[in-house]
Amino acid sequence: MPVGGGLKLQPESWSAKSEVRGEMAVSSMEIDNQDTLTSEGASNISKTRPKLLFLAYPFPPAKAPGCVRTWNIATYLTQLGWDVTVVTPDPSVLRKVDDGEKVSRELDLRGIKRILTGHRWRCLGSDFLKCWNQNLGWLAGGVCRTIARGLGIESYVGWIKPVEEACSTLSPKDVDVILASGSPFVAFRLARSLSDRLGRPYVLDYRDPWTGSPHRDRPPRPATIREEASLLQGCAAATIVSPSWGSGLDRCYGVGERLHVLTNGYDTGEMASIKPYDFGHCAFVYAGIFYPPKRVISPFLAALKLLKESPNENVNKWYLHYYGDSGHEGHIRGEADRFDLNDRIVFHGRVPRREALSAVKGASLSVVITSVAEQETLEDNGIVTGKIFEAIGLATPVLLIAPIGSDARAITEPTGLVKSFTGTEVSAMASFLKAVVNGQVPQLKNAESCSWTTLSKNFDAILRRILERDKNQADLRDGEGGWHGSSAPKQAY
Repeated sequence: MPVGGGLKLQPESWSAKSEVRGEMAVSSMEIDNQDTLTSEGASNISKTRPKLLFLAYPFPPAKAPGCVRTWNIATYLTQLGWDVTVVTPDPSVLRKVDDGEKVSRELDLRGIKRILTGHRWRCLGSDFLKCWNQNLGWLAGGVCRTIARGLGIESYVGWIKPVEEACSTLSPKDVDVILASGSPFVAFRLARSLSDRLGRPYVLDYRDPWTGSPHRDRPPRPATIREEASLLQGCAAATIVSPSWGSGLDRCYGVGERLHVLTNGYDTGEMASIKPYDFGHCAFVYAGIFYPPKRVISPFLAALKLLKESPNENVNKWYLHYYGDSGHEGHIRGEADRFDLNDRIVFHGRVPRREALSAVKGASLSVVITSVAEQETLEDNGIVTGKIFEAIGLATPVLLIAPIGSDARAITEPTGLVKSFTGTEVSAMASFLKAVVNGQVPQLKNAESCSWTTLSKNFDAILRRILERDKNQADLRDGEGGWHGSSAPKQAY
């Protein structure tokens, strides 16, 4: 049902977070063969494959949660008939990367091209980037980033000029549609710049909110709000990963029917290739990190304490297994002491992605926490962690702790695998856990709605409608090569 003046929550079905926060705490993104897809209902606007220029700062071999979404978009759209060229930083400027040669081979096999760029003023970026001096760079970079934030300078502004130089030889015949993934949101600015030069429509893909981010430590600058409004006014379409964030964006900027919800999802081929780990007992698995005070483990441990103390409970039947950064173990150990559960928890540390996925597939239950609050703000309700989709793709039941009315509940509960609770429903959680220990688990009903097989078809349909509009209604373009959109910005959400 449309909200906020025309926001499409389901273009065809649920589609592409959020990564968004709290992606599975893993050290790498593994790439596996995927089933070949065929485009359904493809437009006959051209007998040749349409050309997509994809501005994706996070992209393999980079080790970053955002790579999961950008990789799947590029891969599945290629399989649906697009010629995809990804514009992304050269791995040499990044600090944390996977096997670059393996990624290159995979891209060649899939027919995905890359334009690799440099990155100036890397000290303004994050720890994701190499600095000029391995020993002094991090300290100096921290000082530079603090000053830049105070002056309102975009952290990734150093990527703009290298992209413009790398794409300077592109002509209109090389591009049909420009797609930009944010964050960083300089990608959106670059999309419009390239659109103006090439006369091609651009699409903005929000992996995270921009001015409406729930994780901002200060209000957005008025100039940033104006820039976001201007970019949305000129885009052919915008996609966002959750209905709540989409409603906020439409309420502020009036994007209307050009805005589509395309949730994150799971890679069908990757999930099918995962072998389950044999725990030898009932295993509850938590893979990820924590963001106190909203994302904490105490309500779940309180439920485990009730489970442990329940009559006739065999204490050797179950364990909680934690996969994640060692820096978060202190939070778990401190709470475990309080609930007398240290003998029930096994710590595995940070592990490769496939090892973590194997653990989730072999688990009796995957534990996912978005927030322990009963009610949350609109912005917080939009947080849907990527690991919940991965658990669904692995056919592992999920205990989800999330606020009432949150997107995490709305999007995932129809799959049948997800049982949701608020942070205050400790007794109900304990009853559910006891049922799981006794072999009574939720049954899968509709996981395909959360797969990239489905999501990519929705993305493909949006892009092809833009192509058709570009062909048949060229008069919609303004004098600068952009697209007519909505008008003045509203209050930031």
